[in-house]
Amino acid sequence: MEHVLRAAPDDQQLVDACGSDPTWACRRTFDLTGGNEALSGLVDWFVGGPVAVIAILAVAWILTRLARRYVQRAVERFAAQDRATSARLTDLGIVPAEILEPGDTGRSEARAHSIGTVLGSSVAVFIWVVAGMMALGQLNLDIGPLIAGAGIAGIALGFGAQSLVKDCVNGLFVLIEDQYGIGDVIDLGEAVGVVERVSLRTTVLRGLDGAVWHVPNGEVQRVGNRSMLWSVALIDVDVAYDSDLARAREIMLDTANEVCSSPEWSDTILDEPEVLGVEALAADGITMRMIVKTTPGSQWGLQRTLREAFKESFDDAGIEIPFPQRTVWMRQAPASS
Repeated sequence: MEHVLRAAPDDQQLVDACGSDPTWACRRTFDLTGGNEALSGLVDWFVGGPVAVIAILAVAWILTRLARRYVQRAVERFAAQDRATSARLTDLGIVPAEILEPGDTGRSEARAHSIGTVLGSSVAVFIWVVAGMMALGQLNLDIGPLIAGAGIAGIALGFGAQSLVKDCVNGLFVLIEDQYGIGDVIDLGEAVGVVERVSLRTTVLRGLDGAVWHVPNGEVQRVGNRSMLWSVALIDVDVAYDSDLARAREIMLDTANEVCSSPEWSDTILDEPEVLGVEALAADGITMRMIVKTTPGSQWGLQRTLREAFKESFDDAGIEIPFPQRTVWMRQAPASS
């Protein structure tokens, strides 16, 4: 006996209206309308299409807002930890307290805002790309070629824009590690000057001669920051070999204390002047070295002032500042007979 399995009329109508795997909305509409296939199919398309796309975009918007807020808060906590570390260094006497005022948080806040903006934007782009692909899938569009094209474009971009990616990654680490900021005097090798602008791709310096240097962050191999937290004025002075070194040391220290206590320089001095002693025994004289800890960027002007003051003090004390001397022999040709 032959048995033929056939779908019940109502079930076949439901399959015709909503497909073999009907959604809850389509099934409910089919039941409430007494088997209206057209209305059930319209509800199924609308719920699976525009409504689903709107829901995906709404969730992506919410996730983007939450991600930006979370990233910004995380970066701010990181900046707060940096400030706490600086405060501990101050308590230990490693960093002078004069340069870490409690209310002076403008630089750290600006750095935290820049890092948070970059990371938040990166997360937002990722979320919206995923949401866009999901929305296209809900509209029954074939996103396979789109994904393949995006992969090919990514590979081409990776090969063609390696230097750009390197610049941006290095620039991000410059901001995260706070290697330098606007107003710092830095040495990037050939380019030396004051930082005028820092972006993910480039660092802009203003040299002493007024030249503006645009340095790609990916090309920076090492950074010498000459004005972070505090600086040191380093002065080398040569005296003659027959000079009284103890007397020379005393004059240098007295002169430096007088200069540093003057109204012009008293606000920039972070520690008392210190004569380190004999730095070198050169061919023409003995080199004496002194250091003075100053606020960032004040060391160059203080060095020039101290050299001038040392010259006057040594002249008054009769201590010779040597200069290269040479003996020239004049040979006279023998008279011809």
